[in-house]
Amino acid sequence: MRLKPGRPDLHRHASRHDVPPAADGALGVTFLGVSTLLVSDGTSAVLTDGFFTRPGLLQVGLGRIAPDLDRIDAALGRALADAGDVRVEAVVPVHSHYDHALDSAVVAGRTGALLVGGTSTANVGRGGGLPDERIRVVSSGDTLTLGAFTLTLVASAHCPPDRYPGSIEAPVVPPARTAAYRCGEAWSILLAHGPSGRTALVQGSAGYVAGSLAGCRADVAYLGVGQLGVQPESYVEEYWEHTVRAVGASRVVLTHWDDFFRPLDRPLRALPYAGDDLDASIRTLDRLATADGVSVHLPTLWRREDPWSGLPG
Repeated sequence: MRLKPGRPDLHRHASRHDVPPAADGALGVTFLGVSTLLVSDGTSAVLTDGFFTRPGLLQVGLGRIAPDLDRIDAALGRALADAGDVRVEAVVPVHSHYDHALDSAVVAGRTGALLVGGTSTANVGRGGGLPDERIRVVSSGDTLTLGAFTLTLVASAHCPPDRYPGSIEAPVVPPARTAAYRCGEAWSILLAHGPSGRTALVQGSAGYVAGSLAGCRADVAYLGVGQLGVQPESYVEEYWEHTVRAVGASRVVLTHWDDFFRPLDRPLRALPYAGDDLDASIRTLDRLATADGVSVHLPTLWRREDPWSGLPG
């Protein structure tokens, strides 16, 4: 079978970048590429992943990778400049592959946040020089209250194929081979903002565990779609069933569709067809969303957005 050349044209989906901007001082979400999201109310914030280095394909495939401090500082400076005088309470990788957890120890160190995750993420933190008192190891179903936010982490799965499966059994000291960043524990993250009562599901990887979110509720779902476009439609339907439909979300914002070998100071582009098909993902998700009365959107890089705008309060 011949591989389809090229990559999806994001201009075809330009109208989907329509999540309303967040008002100053109000609860908002800033998309920072892949599954990195800064959720902030101007005082308190939670950051998923915190992946900003985005090393190139050749380095990832053949060399060793390490956090790029200049890229991390530039991204944090830009993201936090629009977030107000905010305290980052936690950095929470959705799993421990490099495109989620590579920078997590540095970002937690820079912001004073806790690094939250399973034992694999803890070993990324330790390898990055983060002391144990700044690392919180959790199990499925654990709930943490951090500042204005309550987080519940529920065991999930990576979308197939998982190129680096297994757990991280010892601290990963960068620079390290990409394969050192094994998946470890994958999470569905349920986030609740106490002052506003708003809720969200962050599903960073397009994997799921059937029934794991039964009884959970979220107004909005930030839905990872990396590799979803090369799955059979039956898989996409099950993914939707056990994430968006399970929590009763009214609005879906897609993440993990951008080419993460490209630095954040250049315009985002979709992952190539060789590894994914965003067009196919959106076609199937649109069909499911229409049947459920749910809207599907794309986030805008760097912009604080209010995905709860217009939803029942």
